[in-house]
Amino acid sequence: MSRPTDGSGQTRPKKKLIINAFVEMCSGHQSPGLWRHPSDQSHNFTSVQHWVELAKLLESARFHGIFIADVLGGYDVYRDSLTPAIVSGAQWPVNEPLSVVPAMAAATKSLGFGVTVSTSYEAPYHLHRRLATVDHLTNGRLGWNIVTSYLDSAARNIAGREKQVAHDERYEQAEEYLRVMYKLFASSWRDDAVVLDRERGVYTDPEAVRQINHEGKFFSVPGPAIVQPTPQRVPLLLQAGTSKAGKLFAAQHAEAIFVSSHAPQVCAKNIAEVRQLAREKFGRDGSKIKVLSLVTPILGRTEEEAKEKLADYRKFASTEGALALFGGWTGMDLSKYGDDEELREVESNAVRSTVEAYARFSPPGSKWTKHTVAEHVSIGGNGPILVGTPEQVADGLEAWINEADVDGFNFAYALFPGSFQDIIDLLLPELKKRGLFWDDYAVPGGTYRENFYGAQGQKYPLEEHIASKYQWKAGVPSEEHKIPE
Repeated sequence: MSRPTDGSGQTRPKKKLIINAFVEMCSGHQSPGLWRHPSDQSHNFTSVQHWVELAKLLESARFHGIFIADVLGGYDVYRDSLTPAIVSGAQWPVNEPLSVVPAMAAATKSLGFGVTVSTSYEAPYHLHRRLATVDHLTNGRLGWNIVTSYLDSAARNIAGREKQVAHDERYEQAEEYLRVMYKLFASSWRDDAVVLDRERGVYTDPEAVRQINHEGKFFSVPGPAIVQPTPQRVPLLLQAGTSKAGKLFAAQHAEAIFVSSHAPQVCAKNIAEVRQLAREKFGRDGSKIKVLSLVTPILGRTEEEAKEKLADYRKFASTEGALALFGGWTGMDLSKYGDDEELREVESNAVRSTVEAYARFSPPGSKWTKHTVAEHVSIGGNGPILVGTPEQVADGLEAWINEADVDGFNFAYALFPGSFQDIIDLLLPELKKRGLFWDDYAVPGGTYRENFYGAQGQKYPLEEHIASKYQWKAGVPSEEHKIPE
């Protein structure tokens, strides 16, 4: 397989991949219906031990972290009903993810935890307290996957609105939200504010704590923050979004971007654009924004064994659950179309373009009906499945690295925890053989950010990142560090 060059004709060195497990506090997650498989244990998601054992397993294999997805509403677009999701267990029910992280952290030392939390439905002051508390309890191993939410069902239940706020306005609000969070995390308390001076009876230096006095279009937050500075100051910042507004947001704020596409060619342009925006508009080194792609590996010691596993999984996959997920992700109700109707020929431009994106890399002449879409989504969700031997799957991953310039992968499961065990037993040794995966954590016992960048001491955001401008450093008088707007 050819290796990419750096533009001068020189072959780029191989990347050491960042690898997370991709999960949600629900059954099946990206593979609705697989909870029915006799070997699947994802229905135990309500048990804390379920998550503790996963964390211990992943850390033993030196995964960078667990990336925990979340949604705040049900998938009720398909058939204009929540029933298909309820029956199939398509990300329903879903528990709140941040609450289980301290238990997983107590059982591990180096594994990171990237947790999805929306900016649309929670006051920044309250969320700062929750995230800061967990960053303390994990010794700095928390990441925040910043989302603006996309389900109208969440808007109805949480905000009393019939629909979500318009897309670009959600990002405008998120932009201000991040400024408030940076102020609370990094500008309200000086690094050395907590002195614990027993002789003088001073717990915190009052000269090192201040109000942030934020007054903006969406938020009014006087402060000060109620939680002292955390090990990372700001959690590792993760983001997903490929719209124009999403790319601009990521170029300024994201340390890592999560992408989900069916083939590397689909997302290569978006990745390049974000990195270019980061350089040209925000003065960042675009190569330091790490991109993680969703992949579901289905592995066997032989190609035949892997294909047999896939055939077995398909017996349990729920097409109704898959169409419920598709409806929630796209806003399109495919129940309106006939069983044999070619979706690339329907009257809806939105349906045609979306299905064309799914079908783009399918064999010529293949017919895409709603059942084709359901089969595609039912295992692996909105990302590719790579089926084969460790060598074949590793070849597929290298294609993503070379063609899309990704830096790692969020591995989803078909069976829990069996898919992760297969990755550990079969795939990781092959990736190590190719020089693509580490033998141990770069900083054992370190923060998520230290192990993410592979740099001891890199607990805080990089100097080039906007968050670093907010950091009130030790010994600096308040009048010498003005809080950025």
